[in-house]
Amino acid sequence: MRRLYRSRDDAILGGVCGGIGHYLGVDPTLVRVVFAVLALASGVGVLLYLLLWFVVPREGAAPGREAVRSGAEELAERAREVGEEVRTAVQGKDTGFALAVAVILVFLGVALLLRNLGLWWAWWLRFEILWPLILVAVGVALLWRSIREG
Repeated sequence: MRRLYRSRDDAILGGVCGGIGHYLGVDPTLVRVVFAVLALASGVGVLLYLLLWFVVPREGAAPGREAVRSGAEELAERAREVGEEVRTAVQGKDTGFALAVAVILVFLGVALLLRNLGLWWAWWLRFEILWPLILVAVGVALLWRSIREG
């Protein structure tokens, strides 16, 4: 009987997509694309990925409470590593990029707050409109950074 495990060999973050791909007999890249589309479309892809990372045992581990505990510890460790990388990047010499990301986050927070307050003039703050705006802003920030550096 086949079991669903998080892949050790085909892992980018936690091995969830690699494990699902092997379990279903499809290319794990296709599973990654599905998760990315779900993440961009509604945000549910991120939550689903984190939930599966937490619940699905690592390849070679026995399923059960210990597997869930191990998944939670691994997820926490990876979050610490990412946090350290972000902190190092923000403390680096390129404060312009960090400032651009901060401005985007503040704008997004204010925009979503206004939308949730039900202000009539905030009709453009729909999720379908904000995602492209965010992608464009991040793309412009990355282009600006690469032009300045290179």
